[in-house]
Amino acid sequence: MAASVQSPPSSQDQTRDHDGTTLRGGFPVEVDEKAPEPQAPLASVDDFPDGGMRAWTIVAGTMCGSFSTFGYVNSWGAFQSYYEQNILQDTSASSIAWIGSLQYALIFIPGLLTGRLFDIGYLKGPLLAASALLIVATFLVAQCTEYWHFLLCQGLATGMACGVIFGPMMGILGHWFKRKRGLALGLNAIGSSVGGTIFPIVTRRLISTVGFQWTMRILGFILLATLAVPNIAFKSAPFAIYVLSGIITFLGLYTVLTYIDDFSFYLVSIANASSAFGRLGAGLWWISSVSAVNIVAPMMVICAGMTYAWPFAQSKGSLIAVAVLYGMPSGAYISGFVVPLYEMGEMADIGRRVGMAMTLAACGAVAGPPISGAIYGATGGYKAVGYYAGSTILLSVSMMLIVRYLMLGRLWGKF
Repeated sequence: MAASVQSPPSSQDQTRDHDGTTLRGGFPVEVDEKAPEPQAPLASVDDFPDGGMRAWTIVAGTMCGSFSTFGYVNSWGAFQSYYEQNILQDTSASSIAWIGSLQYALIFIPGLLTGRLFDIGYLKGPLLAASALLIVATFLVAQCTEYWHFLLCQGLATGMACGVIFGPMMGILGHWFKRKRGLALGLNAIGSSVGGTIFPIVTRRLISTVGFQWTMRILGFILLATLAVPNIAFKSAPFAIYVLSGIITFLGLYTVLTYIDDFSFYLVSIANASSAFGRLGAGLWWISSVSAVNIVAPMMVICAGMTYAWPFAQSKGSLIAVAVLYGMPSGAYISGFVVPLYEMGEMADIGRRVGMAMTLAACGAVAGPPISGAIYGATGGYKAVGYYAGSTILLSVSMMLIVRYLMLGRLWGKF
């Protein structure tokens, strides 16, 4: 009979005797206690999503982050030219260039710190703080009059904020893409190119139209909207898009309520009284039986239509009709815009979701009427104001419908 051949014992067969002797396959062996532990395998290609709505939402967030930072900094040449000829004409071109050079340097210098913070899990806090600093610094540039004011606000504060934001935009894509990493990084780079193209054009056109101070304020509002995207895109995609739709809605929603009044009759009071019916109806019947987005979206289309029509209403009767037909759908939106947030996560977390949505929507509310006023001051009439405000409302409606599709997986359903 052939002797059976015992296979060599594996490390998994290793045990210890009662006296502590190491046994492998039943035989005592010597074990090097200093032998290195087996290392975890490197991440495989399958560990990366490499696509899907969540991953591409992250790309959209990084594109907006690059647009708001590298794109904004790359527009410095437009400011250099304006400062040399106007505000800082008594300062040498070389000294003025230090403001831009400081921005260019600081967008890279924080990378070592922000990269390490990103690796140990600190992304959202620094991103939010730097976004707030960049927006505030942009608004403060409008009040600058001396060289050192610009050096601190537009050079130091803006550059540092852009650096803290831009660094993680590059790193986060590596967690989501492997095979398509080049495409994701390319799209991210396009964001800075688009920003570097748009910001100089917008700056030059606005300065000649509304002046330097309002130009910087409008740029601040643009950054507020674009920086909201990465700050919420790193959460769930439907939640991010819905919160952004709220910001855009309020950029135009309060325009009519702000500028419609005529002291010969009480149009604001009429609009607010009409909104009570929209709020009550949405709360008691529409939202509970049809669902929030399915009723709020059509109501907002009506609201956008009334915003377009308002500048063309000249008689007392037509203005009253606009006030009534604007008030009811706007009231329905105010009553129901937080309802979809209930379905976007656990109920235990609803306070945070609603709070974030309302806080960011307030940014749109505070920016919308001043932007409309600036447009009125530049054009001398309300037609362009109506086009602006109505279009922002329609844009927000399209984003609500995208959210419904993402939540339900189909174009129509109760949501």
